[in-house]
Amino acid sequence: MSAEDVYNRITVLRAERGISRRDLASALGVHYQTIGYLERGEYSPSLFLALRIAAYFEVPVEVVFSLKPFPRLGSEGGAR
Repeated sequence: MSAEDVYNRITVLRAERGISRRDLASALGVHYQTIGYLERGEYSPSLFLALRIAAYFEVPVEVVFSLKPFPRLGSEGGAR
């Protein structure tokens, strides 16, 4: 991990909505492999692409991307 890592929840958002990598890529106008690179943290999106991804999922950009790792699901207080 480097100081310039960008973390994301694209995989979780896609799974929640039943969207394939190909469908997301098609909606965003990028190659489906780009979605895989983003999900694995091998590629950081441009600001334009990050904003388009957030708009696609209809959430604020900080719901999708973060400079710090997201808490693991179920590790936040109140989960049973």
